[in-house]
Amino acid sequence: MRQEEEAAPRLTVIGTGYLGATHAICMAVLGYEVLGVDVDRRKIERLASGEVPIFEPGLPELLTKALDSGRLRFTTSFAEAGEFGDVHFVCVGTPQQAGSDAADLTYVDAAVRSLAPHLRRRSLVVGKSTVPVGTAARLTGLVQELAPAGTDVELAWNPEFLREGFAVDDTLRPDRLVFGVTSDWAHERLRAAFRPVLDLGTPVIRTDLATAELVKVAANSFLATKISYINAMAEVCEAVGADVKDLADSLALDDRIGGKFLRPGLGFGGGCLPKDIRAFAHRAEEIGVGQAVSFLREVDDINRRRRARTVDLVRDLLGGDLAGKRVAAWGAAFKPNSDDIRDAPALDVARTIHGLGGDVRVYDPVALDNARSAFPELTYGESAFDVAREADVVVLLTEWSDFREVEPEALAGVVRHKRVVDGRHALDAARWRAAGWEYRALGRS
Repeated sequence: MRQEEEAAPRLTVIGTGYLGATHAICMAVLGYEVLGVDVDRRKIERLASGEVPIFEPGLPELLTKALDSGRLRFTTSFAEAGEFGDVHFVCVGTPQQAGSDAADLTYVDAAVRSLAPHLRRRSLVVGKSTVPVGTAARLTGLVQELAPAGTDVELAWNPEFLREGFAVDDTLRPDRLVFGVTSDWAHERLRAAFRPVLDLGTPVIRTDLATAELVKVAANSFLATKISYINAMAEVCEAVGADVKDLADSLALDDRIGGKFLRPGLGFGGGCLPKDIRAFAHRAEEIGVGQAVSFLREVDDINRRRRARTVDLVRDLLGGDLAGKRVAAWGAAFKPNSDDIRDAPALDVARTIHGLGGDVRVYDPVALDNARSAFPELTYGESAFDVAREADVVVLLTEWSDFREVEPEALAGVVRHKRVVDGRHALDAARWRAAGWEYRALGRS
């Protein structure tokens, strides 16, 4: 191995959104020289000044540490990135195409097209974005065609498995690393780029490009299926008067099944699971194996129905009419410990109730600014108690600990009627009922 390859590689991170910012910051904290790259100058300026543009516990403190070390810088110049980096991580978004279930690869293609003309020496481009299978093979041809170094530039795939709210730990102490490579050299470069993580004993799966691409969408599809399975059971429970919470607890004790992602309720949202299962099903149809994953369409449908069913539950509790009724909506983010409102079930429910004439008041501990910007037609409050004042019903839509810890006796002195819909099965039903509340939840009598 050449002398320059024996030292720790210098890393660039293309795209400084949720994934890219987290990766760049954590790699610098681990001791690498890192250059973050983005076309959004404002985002670069904020990061360079020590401001994290997303909510992620622990990340602001690590950004300060990384900047103070001198190992982390940010730029909008792809020429600078090409000159600086030995390993280039592509971390841009792949949203759902407008009017289609397919993934939009505009940003991935643009990142590669912008970087490749500046790659004049042997280097490795590593995709981390979630893409349809076959993308890496296509991008390999593109980067080698555009790069002055030609075939000395290789492409690998290293899918991310970050959980919003736990992204720092998932980056520094992942449960596995997947390296999709086409050569021993690329594999060794990736190992060098993750040396401190590997020294912790992190398992590594070395595989081909296509398998590495499939790992992320397969994992998300499995998790989405598990969530929708228990919510399908909730529909059955409602029909026969059974209790889905007890059913889920019983299934969780079977070690072949386990309890993770088996919590019934409002269903999944965010920027990953919904669009990833749709894009996976779309891609499978393109390559002629759509029937193999056709069940993902029903998984998606079950998940969508949970939102409508939650609205029905609120309406039933209010005697069949939402018009003029004050509804306290607890939660806006798609999950706790995040300010992400992409495809958030909570806001979908709040907007639907608003559209049906309900007087909806929304509160979320960290996602209010994003919610206000996206849905200015809704009314927002400053606390859980603030939005519950004179409420006819309280609806828990995101399972923040702030909401789980509310004392039902104290809240009773604020609301007009003691009615609560637990959209996330996060509250102690017996305790709320003992305090005189009418408690309802999906799949529970």
